[in-house]
Amino acid sequence: MKSKLLAFLGSALLSGTAVAGGYQVNLASQRQIGMGHTGTGIQTGTSSIFFNPGALSHIRENGVTIGASAISSHIAYRGTEPSGFSAEADNDFGTPFQVYAAYTVDELLTVGLGVYTPFGSGVRWGNEWNGRYALNEIDLQAIFFQPTVSYKIGDKLGLGLGFVVATGGVNLQRVLPVQGQDGTEGAIELDGGAKTGFGVNIGAFYQATEKFSIGIDYRSKIELEVEGGDVMFSNIPAAARGNFPEGAEFSASLPLPATLSLGIGYKVNEQLTLAADVSHVGWSEYESLRFNFSKPVAGSGVSESARNYDDAFIFRLGAEYQLNDKLALRGGAYYDQTPVQDGYLTPETPDADSRGLSAGIGYALSEKFSVDASFLYINKKKRTDSAEFSRSVAGTYKATAYIPGLALNYKF
Repeated sequence: MKSKLLAFLGSALLSGTAVAGGYQVNLASQRQIGMGHTGTGIQTGTSSIFFNPGALSHIRENGVTIGASAISSHIAYRGTEPSGFSAEADNDFGTPFQVYAAYTVDELLTVGLGVYTPFGSGVRWGNEWNGRYALNEIDLQAIFFQPTVSYKIGDKLGLGLGFVVATGGVNLQRVLPVQGQDGTEGAIELDGGAKTGFGVNIGAFYQATEKFSIGIDYRSKIELEVEGGDVMFSNIPAAARGNFPEGAEFSASLPLPATLSLGIGYKVNEQLTLAADVSHVGWSEYESLRFNFSKPVAGSGVSESARNYDDAFIFRLGAEYQLNDKLALRGGAYYDQTPVQDGYLTPETPDADSRGLSAGIGYALSEKFSVDASFLYINKKKRTDSAEFSRSVAGTYKATAYIPGLALNYKF
């Protein structure tokens, strides 16, 4: 029982997400989602606060954008033979959002504020599947607040800096290999809010010619730390309660990795704009997860498990066609490498290389109001961890996601 509990506690504070590599959520703008989530090398309006603060100095009008996506993710599991047990996660709808506001102080200086959710997800495996001792249910949330300043040097170059303040929380629930008096298996729940973390978002944008533009953006690593999180137990038999102390607390840390992006844009004509981005995500910062307990749990005050993530790349292509004065049509695609190595696949992050296809429209309701709508389909490759090498629940995982989104824009 002790070994099962330590394996249980040593799994990640992360959710298995069908949205992006690891536990990243790349849904920062409805317009840009429609264009394959490109945006580093083009001027994207108020959402340049996220994609490239240097491009914010090139906006022509003040504006506010409010948007959100609805994630419907599906994760299927099939166990290794001879059991062949199968299960599907019953996930709630995820609703990552973005709010941006930008104001041009003068011809050179622009300031802005962004509030967005670049990390987080949730998964519900239930308490009947054969991996219930590894994971039952988990929610991870991270919210970024980013005041930003952008300065234009001459007609072509823009430099920008955003100061990021991050907060969040986690709730993790799992079944324990003990039974209460009514025969129901025991359970543990870890619940805690993260301390405030800090980082930066730095970007440079260069409008080389009337048609060609290039940009580079760096979003730094942020460490989110949970301290004084609650450890709660249920259905624990009297004989085992010494291993599951009431009033225990936990602490842990989670790296939100740095991302370096390079992007280009090309305006073919007055109607058609093309964009391409490549991003390097520093997932190798996530080497292990360590839990520290205020009281010994299963005889130990510490639990640590290896993650050994690899750095990964994301490749993106997008296009926008301005059909007329009111309607814009968009499309895009991307390929997102997984940071999870073979042998480290878990129910929290049953991750694999992802293929994404997107489409979207923009429609001007008036001179000041417009709406953006997007739809993103994500298909992760089927992936298997054998019982010989798996550090968690061996088997085959397959994930897909369907993500519609909507945003309202106001110019003033």
